[in-house]
Amino acid sequence: MANYTLEEKDSFTVLGIGTELKSDYTDYAGINKEKADFWQAINQDGMLDKLKSLATNDYIFVVNEAVNNKMMHYAGVMTEESLPEASRIIEFPKGEYIVVKGEANTDEELSNKLTGITFGEVLVEVTDVAYVGGPNAAVVMGQQDGLVYGEMWIPVVRK
Repeated sequence: MANYTLEEKDSFTVLGIGTELKSDYTDYAGINKEKADFWQAINQDGMLDKLKSLATNDYIFVVNEAVNNKMMHYAGVMTEESLPEASRIIEFPKGEYIVVKGEANTDEELSNKLTGITFGEVLVEVTDVAYVGGPNAAVVMGQQDGLVYGEMWIPVVRK
């Protein structure tokens, strides 16, 4: 069983810049390429730095959310400010969250690793709670000993 905790979180808002993922939801290679291309683009054009400059903390949120039957992927930060280029204000609900901790060499590797563990292992094995949709996020929290560390936050409900 993968290591995870259940944590109570207050509701919070993330300001995000996003893209629609066009690959089939079972095409992991296609989805990962679309995500990598998106992150490369927002790093190169300065949008990620612009977003970070508004943040109330050092966390970068890598958010996945279904919106109007579309798979959306966002880079986001916690902030009370707005940005004309931002495509969504993402509301995370108050309640219980499955939290999976991890570390990796890069932000992208961390996000992919945490997503894989959470959806491929933890959510398959848990019996007392269920993910019923809504936004989920890999939260890049910082660097330590040459590695990027963070957590996956998945809102859940009791079964």
